[in-house]
Amino acid sequence: MLSTRKLKRQVVVLSPRVLFSLLSDSGHETTRVSRCRMLVSWSSRPVNEFLESSLTNLNGPTVVVGIQGGFNHQSHSFSTLAGTILVQARDPAKLCMEIENAIDEHRFNDAWKLFEQHLHMDGFPRKSIVNKLLTSYSASLDVPWLEKAYGLVEQAIEESKQNLLEKEPLIYLSFVLAKCGLPVPASTVLRKLIQMEQYPPVTAWSAILAHMSLTAPGAYLAAELILEIGYLFQDGRVDPRKKINAPLIAMKPNTIAMNIALTGCLLFGTTRKAEQLLDMMPRIGIRADTNLLIIMAHIYERNGRREELRKLQRHIDDSQSLTDTQFRQFYNCLLTCHLKFGDLDAASNMVLIMLRKAREARNSFATAALLFPIDKKSSPGPVSEKSLSHKESGGLGNNRSNKDLTISYEEFYRDRNFLKLDTEAKEVLSTLLVELQMQVELITTERGILQPTEKIYVKLVKAFLESGKTKELAAFLIKAEKEDSPASNDDSALVHVINSCISLGWLDQAHDLLDEMCLAGIRTSSSVYASLLKAYCKANRTGEVTALLRDARRAGIQLDSSSYNALIEFRVIQKDTKEALHIFKEMKEAKIPRTGHQEFEMLVKGCAEGGEAGLMAKLLQEIKEEQAADSGVHDWNNVIHFFCKKRLMQDAEKALKKMRSLGHAPNAQTFHSMVTGYAAIGGKYIEVTELWGEMKSIASATSMKFDQELLDSVLYTFVRGGFFSRANEVVDMMEKGKMFIDKYKYRTLYLKYHKTLYKGKTPKIQTESLVKKREAALTFKKWLGLN
Repeated sequence: MLSTRKLKRQVVVLSPRVLFSLLSDSGHETTRVSRCRMLVSWSSRPVNEFLESSLTNLNGPTVVVGIQGGFNHQSHSFSTLAGTILVQARDPAKLCMEIENAIDEHRFNDAWKLFEQHLHMDGFPRKSIVNKLLTSYSASLDVPWLEKAYGLVEQAIEESKQNLLEKEPLIYLSFVLAKCGLPVPASTVLRKLIQMEQYPPVTAWSAILAHMSLTAPGAYLAAELILEIGYLFQDGRVDPRKKINAPLIAMKPNTIAMNIALTGCLLFGTTRKAEQLLDMMPRIGIRADTNLLIIMAHIYERNGRREELRKLQRHIDDSQSLTDTQFRQFYNCLLTCHLKFGDLDAASNMVLIMLRKAREARNSFATAALLFPIDKKSSPGPVSEKSLSHKESGGLGNNRSNKDLTISYEEFYRDRNFLKLDTEAKEVLSTLLVELQMQVELITTERGILQPTEKIYVKLVKAFLESGKTKELAAFLIKAEKEDSPASNDDSALVHVINSCISLGWLDQAHDLLDEMCLAGIRTSSSVYASLLKAYCKANRTGEVTALLRDARRAGIQLDSSSYNALIEFRVIQKDTKEALHIFKEMKEAKIPRTGHQEFEMLVKGCAEGGEAGLMAKLLQEIKEEQAADSGVHDWNNVIHFFCKKRLMQDAEKALKKMRSLGHAPNAQTFHSMVTGYAAIGGKYIEVTELWGEMKSIASATSMKFDQELLDSVLYTFVRGGFFSRANEVVDMMEKGKMFIDKYKYRTLYLKYHKTLYKGKTPKIQTESLVKKREAALTFKKWLGLN
């Protein structure tokens, strides 16, 4: 017998089944106590003393069973050789009632504590309690409770208790998570629903997608979700005639969901991911509406797909349902694409056509106004970008708070077709489209007529000057002035460009433009000649000063006093006193006022002080801030993209080699096409590794940075092929650049292809390379959270 003095007091938690077995094996008569949790206490004290000190600390009813040579059902204490046993019973049914009451009374802290007690005592509570807990925490819109609800879902799935989770509460939880700015858990819940074959209808998940697309990580995840869901429907894999497929068919992406995902990609710069969605559209049978046509134009412009834009132009011109705003966006995209490719003829022709049509429309409007007088108060004026931003929801920043727009779970559950979520998805899409529309800078509309803005003049002038096409620039500006007559010659675009060239020190270009003006018979004021003359004097260019003076006299231009002063000072510095005296006499005879013209000086001063100086200020800023783009890169990127899309990788490699030999440096888009091309073929991991080595050397030697889309495609290829050392390098680069990484996608990929990798014991004998491979794989696995 053990000495009772050596026994320490212990509390042992036993299940009813274990205690029943223990008592039966001891030869005692026993009675089965069902659905009870038993707390067994061993003590050397008598039972009555133990009860006095312990019963006050018990939350539930206590049953004390006595065993003394036999079993007495009416006894409340028993003694064993080792001490005393005290059994505490907790009824799970009663605990469930307490959880439910706490939820109804919005005592979420108490509900969670009781839920944890139930988990510890008897596992998960019944299905109705779990789902009520989910919906209540979701409806709170409180991030800590939303995280608790999400953690509950994850735990249930990990413990294979997903049968406790109902579809509607999970959809509601995902919707609220997305609405509260938590796109990662929102997308994970959606993915779990699909994995459980509890397919959410597109009217429901498109609203989740819409709120996710308001953030950069969410927009990226939205595109990934469309690709994952769309894959299920590619090439007619699902037969819509079978009734069993009805829930799956209801989940199929529609035009609204596609518009939301594509617009989110455009707003946050993941346009190559957006192009993957466009490639998938015909394979799942999505038809384009007018919004989708314009979104496609934006994507093609960002990715430099000029031929695709030209094909799209036929549909745009034939469409009868496009609004003025949509026309403006499309032609802004086309004009921007012409500039990207350095096609100045096409771009300038577009501007001239717009000016001509605007002039004809003005003349028609003036004629109509004479015949039918229009009330000026009721006639709409030109729509400005600022007025537009105030009229149409004000972009992403002016949304009402989440609590004002919350749908309660009861209301959500009654809407069996998710019509309210569908409406909300359309409202968010409208907000995203307005935000996209505000990025249009080159074209505006007035009474439905497209007109170029100053921004396009600035970009065209810069492109003409950089390419040395001064004569073509002058011809374009002269034609533009004939179509869009300025208030005066001094306010014309050509004069502003000449003044800008003078300010930048491009005196030869300024003189060439001035000569072209004279040849075209356009008379300009003395301020332009004066500005150029003083610049020549300052630069000590005697020949040009003499030639410009001769041209000014021939054109009948009278110079101002500041010009004469500059000339006199210039001649004195040259020690040509005779010519200086001659200029002084000429100035005196012409009776030039001493104040003179100072328009140019005021203009330059306004530019320097950041004042609004119109076209000249914008041109100066554009030239100083933006670097010259290599238009040839876009041509070669299109060639390489075509070969990669057709999986002709040998031709793509030749094109890349030729591109480099011609002096065009490949960029992120070039590498992305190559990586996705190799990935589409499969097994080309060595080639991708070589590209990765080249990318790292470029990143270390130049200022070029690689974006999220490129690095994500490289990472996917390395994980798929099991190149975990390289994968860790990509992860490091992405984390240093603070780029979002979809861990769920890589966790799924790892478990699909490498689930059993390095699971056994470490071999006693292995090479150094094998050790490094093992360490790299385990490091990546740890990063995924799969330890």
